[in-house]
Amino acid sequence: MNKYNAKKTTVDGIKFDSKREAKRYGELKLWEKSGGINRLRVHPSWDLIVNEVFIGRYTADFVYHTWADVLVVEDVKSPATAKRADYRLRKRLMLALHGIEIEEVL
Repeated sequence: MNKYNAKKTTVDGIKFDSKREAKRYGELKLWEKSGGINRLRVHPSWDLIVNEVFIGRYTADFVYHTWADVLVVEDVKSPATAKRADYRLRKRLMLALHGIEIEEVL
């Protein structure tokens, strides 16, 4: 258990930080199978580099493309973790550096 009482869960050999994240994975897999999304990836990451200085790394929960080929980067968050300063900073850096807006599933 972590400090937010999330229970780590494994599905399809993939380790998730919470049951909610694992449940969302199942939903996305069904959506992909029905053709609503494609190219689903789990835990992709991006380096956050400013002025050639490595600041850190952002790892999303999921990334996929909609049927209209729109990239979606998704993070499953509890209200408490969505408010954390380090997460909010990484979210802003993703937009500023990569032009990617994070969609939160609360």
